[in-house]
Formats: sequence, structure tokens, C-alpha cells
Amino acid sequence: MKIACSSASFADAIADGRLTQLEWLDLSANELEVDGVVFDAAHFPRSDGEYVAQLRKACVDLGLTVAALAAEAFLETSASDALERAQALGAPLLVFKAPAAGSDPEAWARFVEGAKSASRLAKACNVTLALRNAPQTLCESGADLKRLAKDVDSAWLRFGPDLASLASGDAATLTPKSVIATYSIAEISRFALDGDAEAAGVLNALQRFRGFVVLERTDPSGARDAYHAALERFAALRARSLAALA
Repeated sequence: MKIACSSASFADAIADGRLTQLEWLDLSANELEVDGVVFDAAHFPRSDGEYVAQLRKACVDLGLTVAALAAEAFLETSASDALERAQALGAPLLVFKAPAAGSDPEAWARFVEGAKSASRLAKACNVTLALRNAPQTLCESGADLKRLAKDVDSAWLRFGPDLASLASGDAATLTPKSVIATYSIAEISRFALDGDAEAAGVLNALQRFRGFVVLERTDPSGARDAYHAALERFAALRARSLAALA
């Protein structure tokens, strides 16, 4: 597996102008030293072709792989626009979440039809969709992800699970159709000090996973050094897990 940083982990700094997208890329490469990055669609100050090309070129110059574009409300906005931006960035994946859960009995059927349509667009753009489970959405669990994959039945729809919110054992069963994964951490400072047990369990479940794992803090206002320390601990655990396979 490889480790990526999402701009979502620095959402507060980007929103208030303390960090630009280009500075985040430099931070990811030269301070955090991750393998790749996930651009969040919410953090683009501009979306014109020239600016997107600049971001893509910066990743090349910094030795960063563009792992994915994350567009949370992908199915509820302009799917084609998000896919075209992913294509322009050179992102092979578009990560999205299911619509919010509710009492409407027709919601699942609409979700399936929307995902089928999006999968056809994704095929045309050569960008694979990665569905991320999330609380209070139509896909909260691993079982929900599998249900949608069965109903849509497209090679262009895969999983991008949030490992921290899955039931024990789900990570390993989802691996065959997972193309990226997120490990979201609420208390990044605590994880940096004593997060070994839970992270080790995740890594054991994904020992043979070849894709990116995104270490993402759910409190983006936290200190940069705490996130860096958490990355170092996670990377050390990954190395230990890989050594055990040798």
C-alpha cells in the first residue's frame, strides 16, 4: 500500500487563507513526505484549465502521485464536471459518498440509477468511481457498499472505504473491489502517541492492498505537527506489517 494526504485534512487552513493548494502540495511532498495526494473538490479557488494544469504539473515536479479527486456530493451536482476535472488532474479515481439517508422508500432506487448513469460517464472519461461509506448516508456499512455494487454491476464502480467506521472484518472482505481507502482519525494527537492497536489491525486487514491509504484527520483545525507525527507512526506500522510478510 501507499500513503496519501487529502486536502480535507487541512480544510481550515485552506479556507482561511493560511495555506493554498500549491502550498499544501509542497507540504505533502517536502514535510509530510507522502506518496500521493487526494484533491478535495471543495478546495479549488479556480477551476479553469490553466490552473488545474498548474496543479498537475506541480505534482509531477514534486514527485507526488495524484491518487484521486474527492467530490462528496458527486451524484447530486454535475457529475460530468467532476469527472472532467479528475481527468484534467490526471486522477484515476473519483471518490464520492452516497446521498443522505432518509425515510423515502424510493431513495435507494434513485441512488442506483444515478450510480449507473455516473458509471457510464466514468467509463467514457476513463476515471473509476470509488464509493466511500459514511454515517447517515445510504451507504453506511460494508454491506451497503456491496449491495450497491451488485445493483449497479459496473467495473467502473469500486469501493473507497473509510476503514475507521467499518465493522471489524469488513476491511478484508472489501479489499478485492477497493481501489483506495481512508483511515479517518478524530483525535490525531492521541493517535500519534498511542494509536498502534487500532492502526495495526487495519494494516493487518490490508496487508496485500496495493492502493493508496489516505490518513485523514476529521478535525482539520488540529496542529500540523500532530498530523505529521501520526503519519510517521502509521508509516512505521506499515513497514512493520510489510516486514512480517517477507
